[in-house]
Amino acid sequence: MAPWRARLDGWFLVVAGDPSGDAHGSRLIHALKADEPALRIAAVGGPAMRREADEFLEDLSSRGMTGFWEPLRALGFFGKLALRLRRHMIERKPAAVICIDYYGFNSQVLKIARSLGIPAFYYISPQVWASRPGRIAALKKLVRKMLVIFPFEERLYLKAGVPCLFVGHPLLDALPLPPARNGLGTPLRLGLLPGSRASEVERHLPLFLAAADLLRRHFPAMEVRVFAAESLPDERYAAAASAGVPVVRESDYAERRRLDFAISSSGTATLENALLGVPMVVVYRLSWLTYLIARALIKVRHIAMVNILADRGMVPELIQHDATPERVAAKALSLLENPKRYEALRRDLAALRPMLGTPGTARRAAREIVNELVRPRHAS
Repeated sequence: MAPWRARLDGWFLVVAGDPSGDAHGSRLIHALKADEPALRIAAVGGPAMRREADEFLEDLSSRGMTGFWEPLRALGFFGKLALRLRRHMIERKPAAVICIDYYGFNSQVLKIARSLGIPAFYYISPQVWASRPGRIAALKKLVRKMLVIFPFEERLYLKAGVPCLFVGHPLLDALPLPPARNGLGTPLRLGLLPGSRASEVERHLPLFLAAADLLRRHFPAMEVRVFAAESLPDERYAAAASAGVPVVRESDYAERRRLDFAISSSGTATLENALLGVPMVVVYRLSWLTYLIARALIKVRHIAMVNILADRGMVPELIQHDATPERVAAKALSLLENPKRYEALRRDLAALRPMLGTPGTARRAAREIVNELVRPRHAS
């Protein structure tokens, strides 16, 4: 590849729909603007992208919709937002549209971009490998290039004839290395991570607090913390306050990396825990309708990315009716009361880091997007 130089001005449109996408999108915007000072960014996302963008169009990530039923109830909102973005693209004529995860709405954004002849990129693939792989064929028609964060995704897309590049995982830029430690801390430090969406916190937080109470019988001096999502207000964590459990809001992972153990909702948090060297139990509950639909669609054996990467049940998973306080506490105790298993899990988690590439993900993605736009198509 020829040496890269800043050669773009005009506008980009970047669209993310959930809190993790908002965080990753903000770093991508920062990287684009750092290397292309004349470039301007319009964004749909959340508070982190709002801080980086030149024009912020909609806070989509804070709406916190998951599953199948919740987005259906918001079809009117999504329809109006899609029309707004079409008008925005017609008026602003962006040089590129960049979608981040969140396939349901972003597939509509990609179709609009295609109809207007605007080059489109996907940074952080939706999990098409977990359900509905037919979406890969749709993406092949809609994107100039996929920029993916897991190595197996690159192989999947290239095999299907979709231009794709593995750029590494953005968490490598955000997370510090795990601290050196030997065994459990005194006192034991337990973290509760109920999720980044309001519906997840509503379903998970009472369960996690009840499991923590059961664990306290075995570790009376145990320190417990609930880790809150930036996009959710304090009142969403009222159950923690009622139980006398402190709520932590942080962006530097200083408290999280000190944890001995975590009870975590499935999602980005599980990979964060792994990279911080924090053993965990992974829990996920859905509405029953969403759960029944998901059971029919999901094609992978595991839900936690840690286990998907390892291709085995590295950390315990408890889903839906299996996720009770008693079972969560029992799975935690099976590790906390077995020093050899606990330390073996920490070593296994540490082994995942090299699989995710090297730091510099956002900048690699930004440069690949710009290079795709400025070099002749036949050269790509």
